[in-house]
Amino acid sequence: MARRSEHSREQLYILALIAAERIVETGGLHALTARNVADAIGYSPGTLYNVFENLDDMILHLNALTLELLFDALSAVPVTGDPNADVDALLDSYLRFLPEHPGLWAALFDYVRPDGAGELPDWYQAKIDRVLNLLADALSPLFEEGQPDQTAHTARVLWAGLHGIYALEASGKLGVVGDDNFKDMAKTLTHTFLQGLQHKNQGEKR
Repeated sequence: MARRSEHSREQLYILALIAAERIVETGGLHALTARNVADAIGYSPGTLYNVFENLDDMILHLNALTLELLFDALSAVPVTGDPNADVDALLDSYLRFLPEHPGLWAALFDYVRPDGAGELPDWYQAKIDRVLNLLADALSPLFEEGQPDQTAHTARVLWAGLHGIYALEASGKLGVVGDDNFKDMAKTLTHTFLQGLQHKNQGEKR
């Protein structure tokens, strides 16, 4: 590792996020402290506050990194124009991603911003939208042109449902609703959801 004086602010930012990622993946979000991150990269906690506003800001940037990793995974899925095939392929990629990054995924959804923090920054919301737009694009053939808001809303609803299933699985509570495999349940949800959309749209066109 380079001497402290050789690290730029950008380098410190990257080092801190790499350390934060490792800490969260091995110990969970509760293990993430400024002291732990600083010790991992060989700096004092005060140095981190030259890069991040506070610990909450660091967590926000870490969660943004998780969204970038998810986008990279999902955007590698080829889009064919067939909603059923495309959503199924996105789901397969999504289901591979979750167990590969359990700590990061838990941090993304378990973290609660402090009171008074205000709305999410635009740059962070843009990362969320970028991921959801991949699903919206896969669903778009089921909607008429000029319905981007409805397509985006539908993508959010489907993603929320999938997250609910995985959240139960991750917390060990999926057995409360049955003994089905969570991947099978996720597949059932998406297939039924798409069938419902297709039936609804066919009815509206009559």
